[in-house]
Amino acid sequence: MTMTAAVLDQLTARFGERASEARGVREQHGASEAYHAPLPPDLVIFPDSTLEVQEIVRLCSEHRVPLIPYGAGTSLEGHTSAPRGGVCLDMTRMNKVLAINAEDMDCRVQPGITRKGLNAELNGSGVFFPIDPGADATIGGMSSTRASGTMAVRYGTMRENVLGLEVVMPNGEVIRTSRRARKSSAGYDLTKLFVGAEGTLGVITEITLRLHPVPEAISAATCPFDTLDQAVNCVIAIMQLGLSVARIELLDSVMMRGVNLYSKLGFPETPTLFLEFHGTAAGVEEQARRAQEVANDFGAHEFQWATRPEDRSRLWTARDNTLYAGMALRPGVRAMITDVCVPISRLAECLLETKRDIDASGLIVPIVGHVGDGNFHLLILVDQASPDELVRAKRLHDDMVERALALDGTCTGEHGIGSGKMAFLLSELGDAVDVMRMVKHAIDPRNIMNPGKIFQFEDDAKVGA
Repeated sequence: MTMTAAVLDQLTARFGERASEARGVREQHGASEAYHAPLPPDLVIFPDSTLEVQEIVRLCSEHRVPLIPYGAGTSLEGHTSAPRGGVCLDMTRMNKVLAINAEDMDCRVQPGITRKGLNAELNGSGVFFPIDPGADATIGGMSSTRASGTMAVRYGTMRENVLGLEVVMPNGEVIRTSRRARKSSAGYDLTKLFVGAEGTLGVITEITLRLHPVPEAISAATCPFDTLDQAVNCVIAIMQLGLSVARIELLDSVMMRGVNLYSKLGFPETPTLFLEFHGTAAGVEEQARRAQEVANDFGAHEFQWATRPEDRSRLWTARDNTLYAGMALRPGVRAMITDVCVPISRLAECLLETKRDIDASGLIVPIVGHVGDGNFHLLILVDQASPDELVRAKRLHDDMVERALALDGTCTGEHGIGSGKMAFLLSELGDAVDVMRMVKHAIDPRNIMNPGKIFQFEDDAKVGA
């Protein structure tokens, strides 16, 4: 029996029904919403507490068994695959709200709670958690991938909204990265080191989050345009004027067709902005009026307003389901989902040139973007059994990323690097990736924490211990 097999047997005996070697469970946890090939772990464990995570990490560290944290499985760059096998830590049983401090506008939660579950717990407290990546992801997963989404244009990303963490380090020690003070200059900012580390430096077991007051008034609208050029330039003008939008999303005509097909709606199938405004009643009215005036200058058609909660919910549910709406345009194929982000002044250039490449590719590729941040996504619908389509899809993807980098943008605005964008990270940051490797080596010298993600490490080619 190998050392890894002996460790797995020990963990299975210790955790009983909360440890699974079943093929279906392992395959589920080695995959995600990503198009990358799934790579299952050897064992999946469902811990209940930080102490149990600590116990698992210590044993795996001693015997150099890889550990892969897992939340809701909604990541898009192969973050949860297990290229070296090992143990997957499914954190979904650790899903409690540990403290709500409404007067301080913060809360402390376990990593397995989802963003919708958290806001349900916060209902009636006068505060809410605004980060909305679309999927009902876990807070631990959102912290690990530095997620953002539709409301980042007003409220920021997970980077700005995670105040502190409890982390089980690769040697099994537990640290807290900060206290609850709203600002501190005490040493290195370890919180931000772990936010976005994709589970490669430790296992997050508690998160302290910044909360925000529930807006007095909310108003949402859709706004169709004849051309993508008009819609994109309208967004740039709105942002450069400093209008306080909470969300400003762009769906191209192909995506709008998918939304109508999937959600049984009757939107015009032209490039469309989805907007939302938060604030006082007077403030919302003023900001919405000014945004409408700007949109009219760019040839917008009539705004369709949604002020009742049920109407807003229907509108944003349609937006949040764009992954499935896009895939409905070509049933039976996988979506190669990717994103980039560029400075807002370069958004039109990047997006419109990408659209020309899409048209030339002959592929069905809906576009959706958090365009107030200069961030947009492609859903490249490709038949995995067609070598020709795969070549065209890869060329389209690579050209989009290289264009974004040439415009001083990033290869990923919010999906993370995972196993899918390691080469582009090197192109983007160059020697800075070596500094990341040094940090990784100092904290996790045995490379047991989610190996094979973000960059190649010195022993990534090895399998087992």
